[in-house]
Amino acid sequence: MVLLQLDPFLNELTSMFEKSKEKGSVWVTLKRSSLKSKLQKRKLSSAGESIEYRCLIRATDAKKTISTSVGAKDHVRFQASYATILKAHMTALKKRERKDRKKSTETDKKEGTSSTTTSKPTKKL
Repeated sequence: MVLLQLDPFLNELTSMFEKSKEKGSVWVTLKRSSLKSKLQKRKLSSAGESIEYRCLIRATDAKKTISTSVGAKDHVRFQASYATILKAHMTALKKRERKDRKKSTETDKKEGTSSTTTSKPTKKL
């Protein structure tokens, strides 16, 4: 796994999406991380210093894995760039098939039932 700077990571992510456009998938994971070992975290917490957490972002297309770390200062710029890339490469998604509401309500009326109300049978004692 390669830890890249923000701009090279976004460029590589774009190329991953373009390579997998016809066939394949790209997995992106985000995780809170301090990029420090447990021992270093214990030393900092015992000394009373605060730990700066970052966002660790990994992307893989099953052949190549890349990652980057985003701090609090850069997260707004990264989020905007990441959203632009996702919007540009989500064109291969299939549209969801939906039922036509008019047809379904007309068939319910013909059958004598309503899709919004249900009646429960009552028991006689």
